Amino acid sequence: MDAIDSMQHSFYGHGKLLLTGEYFVLDGAQALALPTRYGQSLEVKYHASENPCLTWQSLDEQRQVWLEAHYELWHFNCLDEHPAEEAYFIQRLLRQIRKLNSHFLRDELAVQVTTHLEFSRQWGLGASATLIYNLAQWAYVNPFDLLLATSGGSGYDIACAQAQGPIIYHRGPLGPLWHPSRFAPTFADHIYFVYLGHKQHTSAAIRLYGKRRPFSQDLVDYFSALTKKIEQTPSCAEFALLLQEHEATVAAYLKLPRVQEKYFPDFPGTVKSLGAWGGDFCLAVSEQEPDFIENYFQERGLHPVIKYDDLVLTYPAQNSFEQVGTLSWKNEGP
Repeated sequence: MDAIDSMQHSFYGHGKLLLTGEYFVLDGAQALALPTRYGQSLEVKYHASENPCLTWQSLDEQRQVWLEAHYELWHFNCLDEHPAEEAYFIQRLLRQIRKLNSHFLRDELAVQVTTHLEFSRQWGLGASATLIYNLAQWAYVNPFDLLLATSGGSGYDIACAQAQGPIIYHRGPLGPLWHPSRFAPTFADHIYFVYLGHKQHTSAAIRLYGKRRPFSQDLVDYFSALTKKIEQTPSCAEFALLLQEHEATVAAYLKLPRVQEKYFPDFPGTVKSLGAWGGDFCLAVSEQEPDFIENYFQERGLHPVIKYDDLVLTYPAQNSFEQVGTLSWKNEGP
């Protein structure tokens, strides 16, 4: 049993931010998505046992245990007396994986799973998506199938989990597609991400979008074209204007308030909502000094304020875009 006792596997997925195309990416609009430097790891250990079960432990960014659960391996019933809500979500994932891969965890071995989240669970950077991606790699199933069957969404967060830099993502007729993006702003030191202090659930945002459907193909194409302009803009001033245009158009069609108009009308620059509007992070662009920006938001009780390069994963400087483009990308179809 020595070989079994030493069996161990590790997996990792990056977090995500959606810079353009929010909501309309669900209808096929091209979106500019940014994987983050922070993500989530999953480690699996096996060992022999007379009463095998799955022991689950989740660690937060401080490496403190925030969830512990135990499951039997036949139907993944939770063995704990009063399981947390998150334990039931993991149960759904495990049961769906078994449907996608009937051989998953059929060996008579005890299993210890430990996850480590590198960012706060409240930040909305993809705690669930990185978990789904890591579990899918472990179980040899399609992560997009697992996402669709359990959480829903466009799938851009699954693409970000395995990306090494900004990507252009869209849902094509045959499934999700993405490629490396040229987005590498020379004005990155004028871009900040600000946590708004409350988490917005993706499922609620999707329901809101669904109530406003249908939208014309012309509108979807408009957002794709706007994404390309934002991706290629060479100046901070033009970048800010394009973000304002994007924000105003989304607000008009979805009847949502613009975050700058609602909270930061006196901000010397541009503030744009990200992802599901109304929560998580917003993006701020300004040519003011960093100390001014941080003080502006902190005076309003908002923190952290994170610089672009401190949060966004970027391609290695020594690689040209063409070299990056030849990497093997896991474009998973449905």
